[in-house]
Amino acid sequence: MKQFKRHLVTSALPYANGPIHIGHLAGVYIPSDIYTRYLRLRGKDVIHICGSDEHGVPITIKARQEGLTPQQIVDRYHRMNKESFEKFGITFDIYSRTSAKIHYETSSEFFINLYEKGEFTEKSIQQFYDEEAGQFLSDRYITGTCPHCNSDSAYGDQCENCGTSLNQTDLVNPISAITGSKPVKKKTKHWFLPLDRHEGFLKKWILEDNKHWKGNVYGQCKSWLDQGLHPRAVSRDLSWGVPVPLENAKGKVMYVWFDAPIGYISATKELTPDWEKYWKSTDSRLVHFIGKDNIVFHCIIFPVMLKSEGSFILPENVPANEFLNLEGNKISTSRNWAVWLHEYLEEFPDKQDVLRYVLCASMPETKDNDFTWKDFQSRNNNELVAILGNFVNRTIVLTNKYFSGKVPPRENPGKYDREVADQIPEIKKRTGEYLEQFRFRDALREAMNLARLGNKYLADTEPWKIFKSDPGRVGTILNISLQITAGLSSITDPFMPFTAARLKKFLNIENIGWEDTGNIDFLKPGHQVNPPELLFEKIEDDQITKQLNKLMENRQASEKAATNIEQPKGIISYEDFAKMDIRTGTVLKAEKIAKTRKLMKLSVNTGVDTRTVVAGIAEHFDPVDIEGKKVAILINLDPRKIRGVESQGMILMSEDPDGKLVFVSPSDDATDGSIIK
Repeated sequence: MKQFKRHLVTSALPYANGPIHIGHLAGVYIPSDIYTRYLRLRGKDVIHICGSDEHGVPITIKARQEGLTPQQIVDRYHRMNKESFEKFGITFDIYSRTSAKIHYETSSEFFINLYEKGEFTEKSIQQFYDEEAGQFLSDRYITGTCPHCNSDSAYGDQCENCGTSLNQTDLVNPISAITGSKPVKKKTKHWFLPLDRHEGFLKKWILEDNKHWKGNVYGQCKSWLDQGLHPRAVSRDLSWGVPVPLENAKGKVMYVWFDAPIGYISATKELTPDWEKYWKSTDSRLVHFIGKDNIVFHCIIFPVMLKSEGSFILPENVPANEFLNLEGNKISTSRNWAVWLHEYLEEFPDKQDVLRYVLCASMPETKDNDFTWKDFQSRNNNELVAILGNFVNRTIVLTNKYFSGKVPPRENPGKYDREVADQIPEIKKRTGEYLEQFRFRDALREAMNLARLGNKYLADTEPWKIFKSDPGRVGTILNISLQITAGLSSITDPFMPFTAARLKKFLNIENIGWEDTGNIDFLKPGHQVNPPELLFEKIEDDQITKQLNKLMENRQASEKAATNIEQPKGIISYEDFAKMDIRTGTVLKAEKIAKTRKLMKLSVNTGVDTRTVVAGIAEHFDPVDIEGKKVAILINLDPRKIRGVESQGMILMSEDPDGKLVFVSPSDDATDGSIIK
């Protein structure tokens, strides 16, 4: 394998439209942090880049739902997620954001560079348009049935159920995510990255040069290439995002999956003036850590962008993980079926490493895996407490008890002592090899084998039974046990940094590098260790029951909210219904009523006359968007004065469980005055 002078590690930029959950951690951020910490322990030149992805439709949808601006949404979740990562021990060298000025500048420069090189094609296309909302529907503003797996919750750019990359016109039965209405197709102009031009390059680069990639990544890339690639739009009709830096592109922004990966570059620029040596030197190694739903963007689209620009290196590896499920079900943010990082840190403030350990042990490296709270408890109690914690505690306690906390000399070690000592560097070697291959579960198991080795060694030699008769022998046993503990303070650091720091505190040492993990003479005789403390504590059944109950309560609450439909009213006769005269009409004019929050005055052509209607819809619609709209109007309702205005009818609306109003609208070709029966 080629030796690199420096390493650039990137972690997928999380959307700043919600908090981090355990699926994100197991899929991306724990493996990237483990790998980066390992490289640092080996003294490598490495920087770890991440930040908030603050553009794209999910942000604007969240803002619309909460009645806030997109900037308010991204500010909230950028701060929350940055703090959560820091408390959890994820060591990014920078956690930037794509709303930063430097990112806008870098993205614009990158776009212009490709544009001037003729790397884009420009064409007008038919795109879905929501007539009720009065806007084009980009990506996540439209949902429908996936043509590949038949999932009914696919988005306009990707089906998250099967991972297939889509164009919105591929969707079956598309629906606007804004109004729930069926969209129409309308002409609009966009710029495209012609991926099909680069198929030859991609086939050689991926299928021939990168056969060392993980099987799940390689296989998914091969599948896309076998199906044939198509041009991909790099612009969108949106108001939120990095503006397309062209004079004839008013109202258009860069596609989020064009500007987001450029965020790795802009963040590196923000971090260091030497950013180019990480991005443009052939002796630098670029590794992307992502989830499987991001493979196409990091293995096909972004590499084509980098190659087209011409001066950047390409990723040497993209070790994507699969999905993590929760208690046998797919993690769902909409149903609140998730374990949120910020809540975990509040409820288990001193157990960051327990979650890091469990998520690494059940990491979905090549296939989907499952997190359960019972497994969380079992691994803590039966592995961290009973194996690692037990060995360290006995070693430190016995050293303080028999030798006043001073490392005893190793005198006349026997065959078994030498066999145990010889295994330490072998365990370190295997752990490192697994880490180099991104096999983090195997690496963690090997690291824990060092604790298992120490536990068995103490159990076999039983120094507490022979101190009176052979204190020199006990000194040898504890010397080796302390050297194992020192090795544990290094080998566990990538996986459990808080635990590694405590081990160093117990041993009264500051630093120990990866090369010292197998050094049987690292701790010198006479070195003073500190008094013992418990490394881990048992997790009781009631703590787990509380978490399981919380999950069920969250799901029940979200399901109740989703089905919170008002119950039917009492039965009426047909004669009662027939008394209502409901007609089609057209809103001629609309204006808000002064000094009111909800009321709007409408002038409606009912086909038989023009009349005034007062409607409580001002919080939901702008007057300009209503004028010219077809409506259903009850015209034989008793007139009633509201805020000094006589209302001569009622507009029919539907109201969803969240209180959102939608017009019950006749078709555009309905004649005003037609009776609705």
